[in-house]
Amino acid sequence: MLMEQELMTIKNNAVSLILDAGSEKELQEIKLQFLGKSGALTVALKEITKLPQESRPEIGKLANEVKKIIEESIENATQNFKSKKIEKIKKIDVTEPGIRPALGHLHLVTQAIEEITTIFEKIGFTRVSYPEIEYDWYAFEALNFPENHPARDDWETFFIDQTPDPKKGPILLTPHTSSGQIREMEKQVALQKQHGNDISIRMLNIAKTYRRQSDASHVPMFHQFETLVVGKDISITHLKGVLDYFVKSYFGESRKSRIRPYHFQFTEPSFETDVSCGVCNGKGCKLCKEGWLELGGAGMVHPNVLQNCGLDPKKYKGFASGWGVERVLTMKEGLKLDDIRMLYSNNIEFLEQF
Repeated sequence: MLMEQELMTIKNNAVSLILDAGSEKELQEIKLQFLGKSGALTVALKEITKLPQESRPEIGKLANEVKKIIEESIENATQNFKSKKIEKIKKIDVTEPGIRPALGHLHLVTQAIEEITTIFEKIGFTRVSYPEIEYDWYAFEALNFPENHPARDDWETFFIDQTPDPKKGPILLTPHTSSGQIREMEKQVALQKQHGNDISIRMLNIAKTYRRQSDASHVPMFHQFETLVVGKDISITHLKGVLDYFVKSYFGESRKSRIRPYHFQFTEPSFETDVSCGVCNGKGCKLCKEGWLELGGAGMVHPNVLQNCGLDPKKYKGFASGWGVERVLTMKEGLKLDDIRMLYSNNIEFLEQF
């Protein structure tokens, strides 16, 4: 039938033009060309009324199918153009990086410092900061170290090649945060002279320290945190209470702690504090050797140290403790780190775990 051939020709021409269209505007023009008031298919539909009665249903059905095909083809082509437009917008977004940078996080040592600070702040300690490059007076002399003490040797301490100060002596990289004790007490004595108030110190000093040591449990540069409490009627029971509070807060109830007598130049009596090893659970391993790891020293501030800072040891007492941040961190529950040097190895696979 001529009418049937005409409808199929309209369909083929429309689909061909739709496939070749280069824009949404062209699609709209094609739609008007075939489906508009004067469109080819619209005109053909009007001719159906002139056909014999028995042919109209079949031709009408075919005309509707052709119309549906043209409409769907135009709709699909329009959606494709919109999708390409969105993709093009994304591709030219100058603010979007070509390779998304990985999200980082604080280093393990920094995380430990923040946690330690929070623990001590809860019981009234104030965080302070003092120089890493220090005078011999603050690092040794005022802390009651004799002139021939091994710690003052070149093989133990990093000395700086600079002319010594006439009063404060040689310059060095501070080997311990204990030098902050002297500076803090001197500062408080100066404030007392200005305001006349009694001295009361609760100091937390966290800083880098330097020693000539390197093995599974030592590194040449490491961090220490120093506590100092000075006031009237301070006793060893206060020291023990603070040590127990920190161990329970940081390590948890499952870990054991102990103190044992020791000797430090700047405290009397003196102790070392140990915590059961978290790597081997107290059995003995590469890190701890015999099931315990020494975290640091503690004790009552030596009367000579108080006097060197201008305090009367008959009126004021104090206690101090100094622990390694990295060493405390290696004993953290679940960490199981058996070599402290891993913390500074720049091993991304290791660091990304935390």
